[in-house]
Amino acid sequence: MTEATQRTSDSGVSIWLDDLSRTRIESGSLQDLIANKNVVGVTTNPSIFQKALSQVGPYDAQLKELGKVDVETAIRELTTTDVRNATDIFREIAEKTDFVDGRVSIEVDPRLAHETEATEKQAVELWEKVNRPNAMIKIPATLEGLPAITATLAKGISVNVTLIFSLERYEQVIDAFIEGIKQADANGHDLKHIGSVASFFVSRVDTAVDKQLEEIGTDEAKALEGKAAIANARIAYELFEKKFAESDVWAALEAKGAKKQRPLWASTGTKNPAYSDCVYVDELVAPFVVNTMPEKTLNALADHGNGAPTIKGTYEESHAVMAKLAELGIDFKAVTDKLEADGVAAFIKSWDSVLTDVQSGIDRVNG
Repeated sequence: MTEATQRTSDSGVSIWLDDLSRTRIESGSLQDLIANKNVVGVTTNPSIFQKALSQVGPYDAQLKELGKVDVETAIRELTTTDVRNATDIFREIAEKTDFVDGRVSIEVDPRLAHETEATEKQAVELWEKVNRPNAMIKIPATLEGLPAITATLAKGISVNVTLIFSLERYEQVIDAFIEGIKQADANGHDLKHIGSVASFFVSRVDTAVDKQLEEIGTDEAKALEGKAAIANARIAYELFEKKFAESDVWAALEAKGAKKQRPLWASTGTKNPAYSDCVYVDELVAPFVVNTMPEKTLNALADHGNGAPTIKGTYEESHAVMAKLAELGIDFKAVTDKLEADGVAAFIKSWDSVLTDVQSGIDRVNG
């Protein structure tokens, strides 16, 4: 293990890779990252699968075996096969950590982001199709997604809640999670292995807020560039601690073996070259969190990251940053609302590309 990834892991951060492809699985790359860079889980999303499935070659054998099936069926088979194979690679880690880590996430069709019942239905279908206890089903934290999160957890299915940008929505996600675990208990499910993470997006917040700060242009505004995302995430961690500590309902569920929904830092690749290429890892180190990283960020962390705890003791400073942004006229709710809408739209665009690429593959291998 590298010193920096080991130090990050020792500080309580679970390092998950934000990438998956058949090539990565079959080449041994994934196993290498597990062995040498403390990777203990994987997340996927429509953009990741778009990148993977656009490659000519790796999926041809399975496409030929499937024959001239409809494109939706082909995509389901290709993606769930990759996720199933990845969960098998991580099974030993899952068992050693009592299923806290060793998780592999697969997302529901992004076109269902505003359809509660359809999301619930597909979550069950994906869970049954992958058929592995260390899988997680990703559901977006839209308003329509919240009841789907509760309903899916109530069935004993592990959930990765994605596309969280605001503290208000994050609190709703925690409430949806606790209610889902409460219902799972009432439904007779063993709570010990129901896992959940809340994917709180980071770097995209700075991209959006920095643009407005640049337009304001004052020295005070410039001094706040690059600070909004980290402050927002640190306050989210404060909320995580507070919500679970103060909930009597949760205390009763935890006594039955339920595990807290962990904060997961997503969108941790640095988009502004003026910032450290592992800033959204190093500045968000605390116990019981996940950081899901693209390989470029993981390599940066391994090469020159810090990994020491950086969240505790920063709450007052973080609230002050958010107050200063408000004083400058930054409407943070408007920012996060737009980021959520843009995130859903971007995943739908990627999914449309997946449909095109896989259909081309079906046509190519079948002549």
